[in-house]
Amino acid sequence: MQEAETLRASLNLETLRPAGVSTLREQVLSSVENYFALLEGEQAKDLYELVLAEVEAPLLAAVMHQTRGNQSKAAIVLGLNRGTLRTKLKQYGLL
Repeated sequence: MQEAETLRASLNLETLRPAGVSTLREQVLSSVENYFALLEGEQAKDLYELVLAEVEAPLLAAVMHQTRGNQSKAAIVLGLNRGTLRTKLKQYGLL
């Protein structure tokens, strides 16, 4: 079991969440449902890429901030190869 999975298994995350705060999964589901509602019956296109771009850029920015710009540490936190991280940072204008 990987370190993150071990930590997740040892914690009851439901008891750590403040009342009224939803999970990331719940937030994503709500946002996608709202997106479909705004389309008013129009066909969605490239939704996967849209969601990935909306989530990935702030995720990378937050991890880079947390690691004080250390790409090697950020790559470890994210579980990415450092080269892949650099590519993604450039893609989103974060490098």
